[in-house]
Amino acid sequence: MRHLISPLDFSVEELDKLMDLANDIEATPEKYAHACAGKTLATLFYEPSTRTRLSHEAAMYNLGGNVLGFSSANSSSAAKGESVSDTLRMISCYADICAMRHPKEGAATVACKHSGIPVINAGDGGHQHPTQTLADLLTIRSLKGHLDNMTIGLCGDLKFGRTVHSLIHALVRYPGIRFVLISPEELKLPGYIRSDVLDKKNIPYEEVERLEDALPKLDLLYMTRVQKERFFNEEDYVRMKDFYILDAAKMKLAPEDMYVLHPLPRVNEISVEVDDDPRAAYFKQAQYGVYIRMALILTLLEIEV
Repeated sequence: MRHLISPLDFSVEELDKLMDLANDIEATPEKYAHACAGKTLATLFYEPSTRTRLSHEAAMYNLGGNVLGFSSANSSSAAKGESVSDTLRMISCYADICAMRHPKEGAATVACKHSGIPVINAGDGGHQHPTQTLADLLTIRSLKGHLDNMTIGLCGDLKFGRTVHSLIHALVRYPGIRFVLISPEELKLPGYIRSDVLDKKNIPYEEVERLEDALPKLDLLYMTRVQKERFFNEEDYVRMKDFYILDAAKMKLAPEDMYVLHPLPRVNEISVEVDDDPRAAYFKQAQYGVYIRMALILTLLEIEV
C-alpha cells in the first residue's frame, strides 16, 4: 500500500506515468467514468480549503466513486480531542482512500503510520503540499512541453508557502532548472531549503526583492499570496500583504512565452486585469489539478483502466 506524503514519494519516471495518465483522462474522460465505482474517498480537512478539497471530491466523483468526510476540525471529533491516529484507524473502516489536510507539519506522516488505507497529504502546515505540486508539474509540462531547462521565478511568501517548498523539491530533480527567489527579507525561503536542497544539489538561484528585476529573465512565474493564517500578529501581515502586485504594466516586462501560475486563492497579488492575458495559466492549473488527482487516486488504489 502506497501513500503520497511528499512529492518525492514518486520517482521522476513514476511522475511521468502519472502525468501521462492525467493527459489520457483529459482526452478521454468517458473511459474513466466508472473506474472507481464502489470505492469511497474520505476527505479529512482540519483546515479550510476550497480547491484542494473540492478537486479531490470532483476527481472521485468523475471516476464514479463516492465521497465522505468533514471540512473543518470543529465539525469532527477532533473538537472532542480525538487524535489523528485514532481518526485514521476509524476512517479506514469506512473508506478505501483518504485525503487529509492538517495545520500541523508532519500530521500526514503520523496518519499513514496508523492508516489501513492509502493517505494523500493535502497539505500539512507550512511543510508540504504534494498534490498541488503534481498539478503544477502537469500544468508546466502541458504548457511548456517539458519540465527541464527553465528559469522559474517564485514570488511572495517563500517562508511559509508549502506549495513553493514542495515545488522546489520536485523540480530540482530535472536538469537545467534555475530559480529566481523573489521575496521581502521577512519572507525569504527558509535557510534549510536553500542549504539542504538548492546548495546541496548545486541548483543555481538568485534572491531578489523587486519583481520587476526578475520578470525579463523568467520562463515561468509562480506567484503566491501572503498567508494571513501563518502570521502570529495582524500588524506583520498588513505590512507584507501588498508587497507584490502583478499587473498589466509589469507583465509588459515579461517574455511573450512566460506563463503565470498561482496555487490560489489569490487576494490581490495578481490584478484581475492579468486574467485576460494569454500567459495567465492559474485557472487552467486548477483544472489540471482535477485530472492529476484522478490519476493519483487510480494509481494509489492500483486500478487499471
